[in-house]
Amino acid sequence: MTASRRGATGLSGILVIDKPAGMTSHDVVATVRRSTGEQRIGHAGTLDPAATGVLVVLVGPATRLTPFLIGTEKSYVARIAFGTQTDTDDADGGSVRVAPVPPILGDPAYAAAAIADLVGTHDQLPPSYSAIKRGGVSAHRAAREGTPLALEPRHIEVLAAHHLAVVRDPGVCWDASFTVSKGTYLRSIARDLGNALGTAAHLAALRRTASGRLALENAHSLDEVVDAGPDCAGLFTDPVGALGLPVRTLTPEETERVRVGAAIETGCVPVLEPGGSVALTDQERLHAVYTLSPDDGMLRPGTVFAGGVLR
Repeated sequence: MTASRRGATGLSGILVIDKPAGMTSHDVVATVRRSTGEQRIGHAGTLDPAATGVLVVLVGPATRLTPFLIGTEKSYVARIAFGTQTDTDDADGGSVRVAPVPPILGDPAYAAAAIADLVGTHDQLPPSYSAIKRGGVSAHRAAREGTPLALEPRHIEVLAAHHLAVVRDPGVCWDASFTVSKGTYLRSIARDLGNALGTAAHLAALRRTASGRLALENAHSLDEVVDAGPDCAGLFTDPVGALGLPVRTLTPEETERVRVGAAIETGCVPVLEPGGSVALTDQERLHAVYTLSPDDGMLRPGTVFAGGVLR
């Protein structure tokens, strides 16, 4: 495709990247931007530098899918280390408190019960070192400058939690899997669990295994993406599957109408509630997300993708 403006390559799609440790999410975005030449690059959900796993990167006009993907639940495998709390609540921080580890924490049955008890809703205080901003200042920057922000607790939900193993690394650690709502910090879960169990704790390791419907089996290494460069379209994942919305297949005539944001009839689409969304596609591309109008029963434009998003 011919670029219509500087930094527009014609690429439009979703890359699921297995983020390596030691890079920020912004570092990954910048790397994809350099390798593809496409300036419109974003991501749907930050991963801490030490964390690995699923990072959903949006390329070109597909960045307009961000609102549909960023609010999805996330799944992780975490290692929680007991005995030490850090200022960042993870292994990258400095120790702020050391506490004895009760021997019962070495019992797998006890660990399984304690992890299972985390399922439910909580008011969670985010880590002092986080990407949250107040007045344009990020919490992690303020904390490094010695003027930490006063953060408020957030309402979060642990949807699933399973104990995997008690390990020695070298002290007592628990490996566990979690599925959590948007905005949940696994670092805070580790910190709070340590306090609740009468000791101290921090997050020793974290791997995101899924973001919404996109999982590690959909992911490519960052090296693969860099090697592909401007030809990375072959690595894109299906945006329709990622959205999880009802699907309406367009005729060629309807596709032309959708490209200019015209309303269309519901056609053969599963029943929608007024205001419900539907993905409009052909065999090769997602062209738009439309909503069912409560006024006239027509599908009307929510988000239209110029040129479509590759499936």
